[in-house]
Amino acid sequence: MEKYQEIERSIIKKFRKDIWRMFTKAISDYELIKENDKIMVCISGGKDSFLLAKCLEELKKHGKINFELCYVTMNPGYNEENKEKIINNAKLLNIPLEMFDSDIFEVAYKLNPENPCYMCARMRRGHLYNKAKELGCNKIALGHHFDDVIETTLLSMFYGAEIKTMMPKLHSDNFQDIELIRPLYLVKESAIIAWRNFNNLSFINCACPLTSNCVIDRDNIPDSEIGRREAMKRLIRKLRSEHKGIDNNIFTALNNINMNCILGYKKDGIYKSFLDEYDK
Repeated sequence: MEKYQEIERSIIKKFRKDIWRMFTKAISDYELIKENDKIMVCISGGKDSFLLAKCLEELKKHGKINFELCYVTMNPGYNEENKEKIINNAKLLNIPLEMFDSDIFEVAYKLNPENPCYMCARMRRGHLYNKAKELGCNKIALGHHFDDVIETTLLSMFYGAEIKTMMPKLHSDNFQDIELIRPLYLVKESAIIAWRNFNNLSFINCACPLTSNCVIDRDNIPDSEIGRREAMKRLIRKLRSEHKGIDNNIFTALNNINMNCILGYKKDGIYKSFLDEYDK
């Protein structure tokens, strides 16, 4: 059996409960894939996006829905070492990867040297939508997972003063015929790490040239020197150590909002206060 076949088998067998079932549950619960979809799978080079690619490949082989897949990596300015690592991992995992170049890292820094990450994220998304349109794809699949959802929720509460989260799918504002989907929405990061380690895989982590020399042992970085998302990761780890199911509770709360006990909400930019209905 080839190495890539062993890796595929591990998803279905060894990690059936924590990865495969959660992956297929998200596909079913949120209706992420439909007949004749053409999906562009975005591979950043990390563990999440490569697992996503393999899960979608397995679903195509063994599922009941007919759909097409394109595997794409946008090179925003990776150094040669990271670029080669992505290409080699694609070969190891038997993924027919297409890589296209951009200068996003350089441009984002020039436009906003104090906060290039924000510009980089916006520019990445635009390039990916354009590529999907070029390939004739109607959906873009990203590798965001359960922990990303929880972290985003807490970030919006703590720093954005609103309750919102990362959605399992959404329509593009600027590309009306393209939908973004997140098939790993219910898969926890701990399961992805376990899959990576079980198969002795190594993926790129910090590929941005501005942070490529960052400290690897992130747990020993002072709180004052870490970013907000990393701070949320630490907080969630601490909360999990005190209450094992707290992350599940946060996630469930997003699907269990009691509209009788909130001060107000906003939909389509229009705010509604509890006072609007209070005396009726």
